[in-house]
Amino acid sequence: MSEGTASRKIGIVMGSDSDIETMKETVKVLKEFQVGFDVDVISCHRAPQLAYQYAQGAEKKGYEIIIAGAGGAAALPGVLASLTTLPVIGVPIIRETFGGQDALYSMLQMPAGVPVAIAGIGNVGARNAGILAVEVLSLKDASLRKRLRDYKERLVQEVRKRAKEVERELGKMDH
Repeated sequence: MSEGTASRKIGIVMGSDSDIETMKETVKVLKEFQVGFDVDVISCHRAPQLAYQYAQGAEKKGYEIIIAGAGGAAALPGVLASLTTLPVIGVPIIRETFGGQDALYSMLQMPAGVPVAIAGIGNVGARNAGILAVEVLSLKDASLRKRLRDYKERLVQEVRKRAKEVERELGKMDH
């Protein structure tokens, strides 16, 4: 699946189709920032040759960053990071068994020389992975950098709005 108004820049990959609900958050961010992406499902445990082919062909596809979501043993981000020079951002998927901690530890325990960035667990992590990817791409894209500044300003405005609402709510308690 290919999306985005810009040329492809991000490869989004997940270890299983059960990861789709979490990885939708990454897709939302990239669409919001008009960053091109492709989405794939690749299990490095059940089909390691596909993970190898994906990593080896990522640059030829025009990817600048890979965002890889995985739960459980969560080997996918690390395997991809070992096979490419592109930055890999891992998204630990929350599962019932360990609440995403197993995936988080799997991604955190990479050996020296094979980094995997992690921006959080679950839906928040998936959203933050998209934002982190946009931040990296914005280093060499002025229009993307402007959209990112506008986004950050909207966050500030939202905090101010919520602060006023809290102030009003607590002010009512004085009476």
